[in-house]
Amino acid sequence: MTDRSVPVLPPTGPVRPLGLAQVSITGGFWGRRQTVNATATLSHCEAWMERLGWLANFDRVADGTTGPDRPGWSFSDSEVYKLLEALAWETGRTGDPGAEAAIKRLTARIGRAQDPDGYLNTCFGHGEQPPRYSDLEMGHELYNTGHLLQAAVARLRTSGEDDLVRIARRAADHVCRTFGPDGNPGICGHPEIEVGLAELGRALGEERYVEQARLFLDRRGHGTLRDIPLGRAYFQDDIPIRRADVWRGHAVRALYLTAAAVDVAVELGDDELLRAVERQWERSVARRTYITGGMGSRHQDEGFGEDWELPPDRAYCETCAGVASIMVSWRLYLATGDVRYTDLIERTLYNVIATSPSTDGRAFFYANPLHQRTPGRPADADEVSPRAEAGVRAAWFDVSCCPTNVARTLASLEGYLATADDDGLQIHQYAPGAVRAELPGGRQVAVDVETDYPKSGTVRVRITADAASPWTLSLRVPAWAAGATLTEDGRARPVEPGMVEVRRAFRAGEVITLELPMEPRFTWPDPRIDAVRGCVAVERGPEVLCAESHDLPHPGGLDALAIDPLSSPQAVPGGARVRALLPAHPDRPWPYRLSAAPPEHAEWLDVPLRPYHSWARRGPSSMRIWLPVCTSPEGA
Repeated sequence: MTDRSVPVLPPTGPVRPLGLAQVSITGGFWGRRQTVNATATLSHCEAWMERLGWLANFDRVADGTTGPDRPGWSFSDSEVYKLLEALAWETGRTGDPGAEAAIKRLTARIGRAQDPDGYLNTCFGHGEQPPRYSDLEMGHELYNTGHLLQAAVARLRTSGEDDLVRIARRAADHVCRTFGPDGNPGICGHPEIEVGLAELGRALGEERYVEQARLFLDRRGHGTLRDIPLGRAYFQDDIPIRRADVWRGHAVRALYLTAAAVDVAVELGDDELLRAVERQWERSVARRTYITGGMGSRHQDEGFGEDWELPPDRAYCETCAGVASIMVSWRLYLATGDVRYTDLIERTLYNVIATSPSTDGRAFFYANPLHQRTPGRPADADEVSPRAEAGVRAAWFDVSCCPTNVARTLASLEGYLATADDDGLQIHQYAPGAVRAELPGGRQVAVDVETDYPKSGTVRVRITADAASPWTLSLRVPAWAAGATLTEDGRARPVEPGMVEVRRAFRAGEVITLELPMEPRFTWPDPRIDAVRGCVAVERGPEVLCAESHDLPHPGGLDALAIDPLSSPQAVPGGARVRALLPAHPDRPWPYRLSAAPPEHAEWLDVPLRPYHSWARRGPSSMRIWLPVCTSPEGA
């Protein structure tokens, strides 16, 4: 029996995802964040959208009072839809009556704004506003609709068909009529309608929605959109998706488009399209992805740079790109069963998604640089931040796509933790909780997971149901986990990175223990990454660590710090400690010298490193992940 309460439900594949009714998170690292998301972030997002008039935009369309003074960007409608999606997953996860009331409240307001033919937008097509679809490059009309459709998928799969689903169905029908084979040949400058149509088509059994998604995909890459100074690569309209070898242009646009391409490829059995996406993932991960899993190195277009263009201080690494990367990798895993995709999901979860929200869930990072040269100014919790890269978490942004994207990801996180096939369970991400599934023939399998990962690397999987016949329990051993061991029946054995399998007719009470090595480790960059040549990073388990100015004797110390590469990083509670040289650099009238001799005055000290996801939680700070290596550590 398939639990349909999942973000992605392909019709075929080597494994099937387990949903919110089959997987639970009961605490730990992610359980705490889900609680904060449910009790603070969701209401925080709604309050800001109410305050800024983004919700009232729907009321004004419904009342016929909208005009050119409409507040918010053209894509502000999408934030309401992403919030609705998060609320839908939350009701499916916990049955929270507050979330249910919010869904009904918001659905009623947006429903009143829908035109009789299904068109739904508060920025175009009403009163003195520009005509419908008059700015496909930057107007975001179809983008907004795509997020509406994804919200409807979440609602349909957690609660069944209701007013929100009916609104989305009418909107999808309008899109198919308007942009079908005999209609408007255009595409949206920001991909998203494609993934919304594909998944809603699956959820409702409407093949024409999937076919419209395919049509949009095939139209892109032929110069359909008008050119702009950033080039058509910004829209991924420069090369057909089947011919592209790497992701380029605006990172979120590229990744949403790729997620849709996987959906369509799997749905229609299009192996050529799937192979193209796999090819793009391989090169983009190998050459255009940060150690955190972050994607997008350029501020000018929030986009990917060229191969090896990964500057830490100018890294954009938008939080939304992290969300979209997880969407792509999860789809690719479901299509192929290749564990490298869930490895990247883990990296991105701990070092992008977990980094963005504050501990109280009411402030966020939009951009996630790997090096902050100067501490940001404390953010005013009552003001909208105009800057995405301010170096501090802000309560809300002028472009506030990231808070709602984090919210929907955390609310649906159970849907990314485990899968099943005809022979057993596969557990990919580790959190305390329970996993239940039904295999063919009505065989029930059930386990509880006990762990405080990533605080420690011990993961205990306790069997909670007897099995009459053998089945296979598979546990992911991360790519970084050389030296991991698996213990069963009191015997430990080494296991290699990948999926480790245990197969037998399990009995309730049996415990399988996976031990992942959590000693901090040096990680060295590919020498072709110019910006960090001569540097080293430190990781511990799935967490990338960083140095913060809070932990140095004077605020400017990070500018001169150099790590001793001959002294291995040492574990300390919550992170690691490294031996480093802190030279005294006197001010000079010219920043260049004729000699490479080291400064005469320097001190050795032990520098604590903390998880990158915790940076700036103690207040504004300077920070860096990639630390220069001391060239003359001997004799220290």
